[in-house]
Amino acid sequence: MWADALLVLGAYLYGAFPVVYLLGRLRGFDLSKEFDMHSGLWHKVGRREGLIGIIWDIVKGGVAVVLVNWLSDFAWGTVVSVGVAVVVGEMWSIFLRFRGEKANTTSLGVSTALAYQALPFLLVPIALGAGIRTMPRFFGSRQSLNERLKFGGPPSLSLPLGMFAGFALFPLGCWVMGRPWETILAGVLIFLLILTKRLTAGLREDLKTATSSKRSILLYRLLIDRSYL
Repeated sequence: MWADALLVLGAYLYGAFPVVYLLGRLRGFDLSKEFDMHSGLWHKVGRREGLIGIIWDIVKGGVAVVLVNWLSDFAWGTVVSVGVAVVVGEMWSIFLRFRGEKANTTSLGVSTALAYQALPFLLVPIALGAGIRTMPRFFGSRQSLNERLKFGGPPSLSLPLGMFAGFALFPLGCWVMGRPWETILAGVLIFLLILTKRLTAGLREDLKTATSSKRSILLYRLLIDRSYL
């Protein structure tokens, strides 16, 4: 029991280690003040660092689950708890005064390792969200490749909506594919954690300068991960 608890605590600290933030600090940028650390790293520091940050966060979630599952005799419930703890660590990092990242990428890695059989339920909505706005902005542009890779212009509304739908459907996919109840519960918890982070990150500051109703702000945050259209 104590070993399980220590393992989950270690998974939280592992998830909380702020690699993306540190990549920004190495170049003189404080990404903790950005709306999204990955976006800030990509646009303000560089595309190479931005790509490293994205790959790292996806891989770290999956690696934690896979290693604990393969290299130990822990119960599946403990393995699932490790994955959720990594997500919590990234969202509320003790190293950043509990102001971490939004953990969409890490949640994707954790979900893949927990139930790759249910990935279509997760990835199809995300792909559709990216395809509606983000990818046309890249492939349909007449700009140079270097300019297109900056992903300039207004932020995509369809991609966060696709993320919302994908993580909402993932627990259903786990159930359809016959995954253990612990995995289904983990999918539900990850979805609720993502919604909680969307609702709470920077909410106080936004409410102070609100030009819309509180209800609209909360709805926009849930669906499109920002306070205003």
